[in-house]
Amino acid sequence: MQYDVNLTARAEREYQLAYEWYADRSPEAAEKWFMGMQAALDSLKRNPERCPLADENTSFPIELRQLNFGSGRRKTHRIIFAIRPSTIVVYAIRHVAQEAWRPESELGEAP
Repeated sequence: MQYDVNLTARAEREYQLAYEWYADRSPEAAEKWFMGMQAALDSLKRNPERCPLADENTSFPIELRQLNFGSGRRKTHRIIFAIRPSTIVVYAIRHVAQEAWRPESELGEAP
């Protein structure tokens, strides 16, 4: 089965902010990061169950999983998502140095 991947408005903002951070430092690094992140998001279309439960999973009423991503060997970001019947909903894209995502975050936000 192939899933659709939808980002919430929050995840879209975090994606954009991360890209801008890289772009401010190096347009080449930003492009590499962007292409890698897009590939990581696209990989969720197939077999998203391969990803482990997110650290935040026990704090939320739904099952949350995470895909760790980074260009190169070092993982820099976590893609936090839920699996729906035919859709992957990405709720957050967090840098690994950021504190855990909290339940008061926009979990109910529609993609």
